[in-house]
Amino acid sequence: MTPLQTRSLVLRGVAATVCAAVVLGGPVAAFAATGPSAPSAAAVSAHHSARGAIVSVKHVQHLSVAQVVANLKENEFDHSRVRYGVDAYRIVYRTVDGHGAPTTASGLVVLPRNGSRHLRVVNYTHGTMSAASEAPSVDDGGKSTEGLAIGSAGYAVVEPDYLGLGVGPGHHPYMNSATETTASVDMLRAAFAFSHRTDRTFNKNVLVTGFSQGGAAAMLLGKALQAGEIPGVRAAAIAPISGPYDIQNAELPAMFAGQLDPTDSAFYMGYMLTAWNRTYHLYDKPSEAFNAPYDKTVAPLFDGKHDEGEIFAALPASFRDLITPKFLALLEHPTGKLAAALKQNDQSCTGWRPNIPVQIYAAYGDEQVAIDNAYSCQRSLADSGAGATLVDLGNYGHLDSGRHGLAAALDWFIAQAPPR
Repeated sequence: MTPLQTRSLVLRGVAATVCAAVVLGGPVAAFAATGPSAPSAAAVSAHHSARGAIVSVKHVQHLSVAQVVANLKENEFDHSRVRYGVDAYRIVYRTVDGHGAPTTASGLVVLPRNGSRHLRVVNYTHGTMSAASEAPSVDDGGKSTEGLAIGSAGYAVVEPDYLGLGVGPGHHPYMNSATETTASVDMLRAAFAFSHRTDRTFNKNVLVTGFSQGGAAAMLLGKALQAGEIPGVRAAAIAPISGPYDIQNAELPAMFAGQLDPTDSAFYMGYMLTAWNRTYHLYDKPSEAFNAPYDKTVAPLFDGKHDEGEIFAALPASFRDLITPKFLALLEHPTGKLAAALKQNDQSCTGWRPNIPVQIYAAYGDEQVAIDNAYSCQRSLADSGAGATLVDLGNYGHLDSGRHGLAAALDWFIAQAPPR
């Protein structure tokens, strides 16, 4: 297996995190300052009641125990917890975009074929991906290996694709905290509605985990559920894995210090700046942020139609060759719109005090997401008065930290809230 193929096995990412308005002010407050195109509060309120409504359901996977084990082995995941075959369903549901306007998104629900009428739920948020076709609900390479690992252990699994991925319209607003949160919350709403169609009941105490970009998204979902976003549904425990919870003070310094792989950083920074420019208007022309010839090629690469293999082949070997000196200086010492965007998206571990168990998984050998992110998250939660355990997985690279972290998180969930 080539390094490029390995990159595509496990979804990776730098996390998007939620602004406090989502949790403290609800959807209207979250989108009130997004610009002149934002809808009125009345329009947002009218649509809010439809958020999470199911548009369509498609049965996309039916696997035996042997087929699940084969998938996990092929993708180098631990298969020791496999007990059941699974069925998986793609759900298209109603949600809101970054301006609070109605849109749709998709996600995957994985159910164990165990005959149980009552299921505990694990919500899994995936890592960075560039192609919409790689999303959990549509990936023809085996759907979500993580979902299969969790579902075959006996849990119902809920996995949002996020906006613009899967079969959702538009570009993916990468690292946009508000939309990651609303897409995750509304997918969970849709999953609970879907459970009634299967004549099965989902436990409303939800276990939450996610890897890389999804590690921070998991914290954000826990934050939103604790704030009452879905009445009656709460997070029971959170186990984020290798997430970049503090981009400004942990991830970017590690990148400039040479602690992270420069080619991976070129991918992440190209994706982030392109997506954030659509949201925050960081620059007028791509040439302000990207060196030639990349100023003409980077934005088209992140259109949801190119996979990581195509993008890496078109990028330089280092982020320093991709980004102009002006923007390198801005990333190293953020000011203005960039500083404001970072502040808005670096709040997954700040501004709340979890009242549930939190176990953070990270690896000191991670070459893509610095372990300092995990230490920063733990400190922030401690400052709020909440305790969180940090488990250093060891000298694993990013993708291996995802595999081993998921196995550890699943063991932790089984120990305190076994599937039933």
